[in-house]
Amino acid sequence: MRKIKLLPTVLTKVMIKIAYFFFSIIFKVNSKKITFASTRSNEINGNLKYIYQEIENRNTDYKLIKSFFKLNNSLLSKLRYFSHIMRECYHLATSKYFIIDDYHYLIYLIKPRKNTEIIQLWHACGAFKKFGMSLVGKRYGPSKDYIKTIKIHSNYSRVYVSSSEVIPYYSEAFNMSETKIFPLGVPRTDYFFEQNRKDKVLDKFRSKFGPIEDKQLILYAPTFRGKSYQQGPFVSPISFRLLKDQLEKDSLVLVHLHPYMSSNFQVDEDLNDFVVHIADGFTIEELLLITNVLITDYSSIIFDYSLLNKSAAFFAHDLEEYMLERDFYYDYVSLVPGPIFSTTESLVNWINYGNFDEEKMTAFKNRFFDYSDGQASKRIVSHLLSPSKSG
Repeated sequence: MRKIKLLPTVLTKVMIKIAYFFFSIIFKVNSKKITFASTRSNEINGNLKYIYQEIENRNTDYKLIKSFFKLNNSLLSKLRYFSHIMRECYHLATSKYFIIDDYHYLIYLIKPRKNTEIIQLWHACGAFKKFGMSLVGKRYGPSKDYIKTIKIHSNYSRVYVSSSEVIPYYSEAFNMSETKIFPLGVPRTDYFFEQNRKDKVLDKFRSKFGPIEDKQLILYAPTFRGKSYQQGPFVSPISFRLLKDQLEKDSLVLVHLHPYMSSNFQVDEDLNDFVVHIADGFTIEELLLITNVLITDYSSIIFDYSLLNKSAAFFAHDLEEYMLERDFYYDYVSLVPGPIFSTTESLVNWINYGNFDEEKMTAFKNRFFDYSDGQASKRIVSHLLSPSKSG
């Protein structure tokens, strides 16, 4: 039965390998071609966007290619993705650098050409919940049978991370040498160090949602649960009605879900003036910048947020279950730089009367960022394009 289930995967793998082999024979590697690719979005953003812009700003003669396709679980999407991935085989076969920001199916199926480097700009900062090869055999991880067919997280030439602290965990997750992992920073965090960003975002927010003067902005950003590209409708474990009734400050709750989570999220009509689902129009960096209080659970968003030195709470109502299904690289309770809650009542009480432990948040930031200067993109591009570092 397992062999039958894996048959489509095996056939797809063979067809992709043939396409890549064909392009490798017909075309040479272009030493001035860089391809940026992702299945997280249909357009370039985040780490990839910052590296793309930094290379553009240097007025180099590199040819920059964008290859983006946001995949979901529908049959039509998968058929379109197959067509997309065939075209991407050409770009992979002919690029000097092929830069990604997440799991990328294509590169695990082929043997990269000698003059091509595959660069992983992992989308998450730090190292929090386990991922990659650290999840083999777990409920939300790849099975051992799948690993035999698809060698996930293989073929990376270099990985760039936020700090030397997390190198061993990325080495484990990607099954690669620590010498190929460089703690030069996370490009998208450069955003937080750019001047006058907050006022511009607040103006943008007001133009869409109306006046927010004197309102406390609370961002609820839970992590992705599951292993597929799309989940069902998100049901909040937090009672927004209770928050509205008991918060002492005039507040607005912004809900931001993971890109792979369903956008089919709704609240009762009488809560529409209190809860705003931010499905598009704002990046997570913009939302973090204007947020007064962050509520999350197991999301690596806390690493980005720590750079802003603001208060955060952790709503971990299913911590034991999550540890069994996925687990963490660190002890969750002692690691997180804020209080942990499992009921809305206790969360409300903290928001109303609790204190922000600034020292703990600062220590967290310093532990997981070797640099906090807004220069990550410059460091990475200089390292990437340095002749002495080329593979």
